[in-house]
Amino acid sequence: MSLLRPAWRALCMAALSLASAAVAGGVEPMAQLAPGYSQIGFVSKQMGVPVEGQFRKFDAQIAFDPKKPEGGTVALQIDMASATLGVPQSDAELPKAPWFDTARFPKASFQSSAIKGLGGGRFDIAGRLTIKGHTQELVVPVTITQSADRSTATGSFTIQRLAFKVGEGEWTDTSMVGDEVQVRFKLVLTGLRPL
Repeated sequence: MSLLRPAWRALCMAALSLASAAVAGGVEPMAQLAPGYSQIGFVSKQMGVPVEGQFRKFDAQIAFDPKKPEGGTVALQIDMASATLGVPQSDAELPKAPWFDTARFPKASFQSSAIKGLGGGRFDIAGRLTIKGHTQELVVPVTITQSADRSTATGSFTIQRLAFKVGEGEWTDTSMVGDEVQVRFKLVLTGLRPL
């Protein structure tokens, strides 16, 4: 037991040193998604008619100070098998290879590369969106509002589904399913610093 004490003490000191270095280096604590309140949806057009869907499972790692956003990071992972259009027949098709191919690509992801504050709770978050193994650079406009102990980040952006090979084969015909897909999100967070 006495042999373990110096090693245990050294391990604790190392952990404290790392924590102190992280604070000194400006590493921000993680904000947490508030379960049951956040939403990620999408709108596509089928034969010219808007069709809304949503992803029911996703996770995010958000660490930045809204007053000094340049040093922050945002990462998001979406469970593609959780996509729903609210129609069982359509929902059964989404996981298949021509669409999301969830057997091979279970997750989509977004990883920020830069965050720019625009004032008034508005930010531009540049990063890489990866779906079905295909990656595109984009800038996502985000607005953050705060009340009590919660922050709400909202925004939307448009992607071209064919750039990510979503809807292959006969489904590349954009007269049936439009190429443009609007993604909308509302992320309710706890632990984000004040604006």
